[in-house]
Amino acid sequence: QLQLVESGGGLVQSGGSLRLSCAASGFTLDHYAIGWFRQAPGKEREGVICISSSGDSTNYADSVKGRFTISRDGAKNTVYLQMNSLKPEDTAVYYCNAPTPWYDYWGQGTQVTVSS
Repeated sequence: QLQLVESGGGLVQSGGSLRLSCAASGFTLDHYAIGWFRQAPGKEREGVICISSSGDSTNYADSVKGRFTISRDGAKNTVYLQMNSLKPEDTAVYYCNAPTPWYDYWGQGTQVTVSS
């Protein structure tokens, strides 16, 4: 079964850190650019960060620059989102996305809650 599965969310205090994982099964993530998105209650889904297929190019939303980083581990077929200096406004469900030529894959999401 071809799918993406996110993990690593949870409850953290403001200023804390979390690392989210996006693991793929059935296809190789290294072949594609991967993005992380988030959706807060009552808000539209927004792009947070993305990484090129080669891993040498990344793009960040202004709101997370200097705090979030993205990386990929080809051996584990996984992309990571390292989130540092978390703020309450980072609270959201986080999704990873792999836009392949044949299908636009999304994971089920993982909840991140940052308490003040």
